[in-house]
Amino acid sequence: MSTIITIVQFFAALAILVTLHELGHFLAARAFGIRVEKFYLFFDAFGVKLFKFKKGDTEYGVGWLPLGGYVKIAGMVDESLDKDQLASEPQPWEFRSKPAWQRLIVMIGGVVVNVVLGIVIISTLTFVKGDTFIPNEKINQKGGIYASPNARAIGLQTGDQILRLNNKNVDNLIAEFGNPDFIMQDVKKVELIRNGKDTTIILPKDLENLVKFDAELPFISPRFGFALKRVVSGSPADKGGLLMNDKIIRIDTISVLSFFEFKEVIAAYKGKETKIEYTRGGEEKTTTVTVNADGTLGFQPEFIGFKGLEKKISYGLFESIGIGCSKSYSLIEANLKGLSKVVTGKVNAKNSLAGPVGIAQMYGPVWDWVNFWEITALISLALALMNILPIPALDGGHVVFLLYEIISGRPVSDKVLYVGQIIGMAILLSLFVFIFWVDISRALGF
Repeated sequence: MSTIITIVQFFAALAILVTLHELGHFLAARAFGIRVEKFYLFFDAFGVKLFKFKKGDTEYGVGWLPLGGYVKIAGMVDESLDKDQLASEPQPWEFRSKPAWQRLIVMIGGVVVNVVLGIVIISTLTFVKGDTFIPNEKINQKGGIYASPNARAIGLQTGDQILRLNNKNVDNLIAEFGNPDFIMQDVKKVELIRNGKDTTIILPKDLENLVKFDAELPFISPRFGFALKRVVSGSPADKGGLLMNDKIIRIDTISVLSFFEFKEVIAAYKGKETKIEYTRGGEEKTTTVTVNADGTLGFQPEFIGFKGLEKKISYGLFESIGIGCSKSYSLIEANLKGLSKVVTGKVNAKNSLAGPVGIAQMYGPVWDWVNFWEITALISLALALMNILPIPALDGGHVVFLLYEIISGRPVSDKVLYVGQIIGMAILLSLFVFIFWVDISRALGF
């Protein structure tokens, strides 16, 4: 039953994302009087259709191959590779008859909808659920803060129990520490308890120039304990026999009392074999693993230790929209940085990319609406980024050709568009094959 729930969630999310993406193209095309011949969820490869009907000039349907979907726009070189329509004189209702700026809007319509969808979902969840923070009093009771290498460079230490910032008691530590009202002060005094002793440190005057963003580690954080929520099939954690709910406590004799301390320590063992000590049902066990080249073991963590201690913050509608926009931007930026690391070889693609199986596993075996929409928002933003990449056959490839036409005043020839489409489809097919291989090799433990 759990496998069925995982599969249903995956296909429900895929149907939502693909349909709305293609709807973005469809609505933009119809707004400019362009005829849309087909609107399909999933591909009807080899002409096999699960369902279809025609309304007006458009055939709507569902294909059998769940690798996406498409709209067939009249007078446009697309994945159908239909050259016959280009042999006749352009008609007023065709894509090729419209000004370049209108065609550009049609091409970015799907990406815009995916971005808007991500923002709407995150904003709605923020408005409905609000946000939570762990009161500083509870952080201090649970071992103080985790201080990242960047935080340690300015004088903080893991285990510090922060009491006051510039003589003011602290409640929402993470928010107040990052508040410009504090960061921009000439004097930034931090009163804390370190190793049982009252201590005062003065942070550097140019703190705003020293605080560096790190996508892997927060600047400071509560010392979240963690358990394994999901183990990736074929990963070092899986090969080492680690299971859901296991709690890692040491790496090669080094204690890891919180998740981010674990991340920092395990990163030092990239590509190396090391001993892992963990607890299972209260019993300590030991295993040996070979850490991935990117410093991971291949599991999704579940933070523990602060459940029921959080305070809730409620947001108004406009505040929620602002937060939705900010978080969406951060997610796109993080995806872009991750993709660049894969392309430059800094991160092993096999350990970083996920195909249908990997994405489905993200939803998990339990239907949790909040989790469903959070992951769907994340995938929608990732889909927007992938589609805008300047690869022929993707929306981004068409955008590049249209920008060239707008700047130069000369359209790209139909032959170039056709050849570009073939090259792009070959690239995408190769990418699909590679991603499927990643999924299968993970599942088989290669």
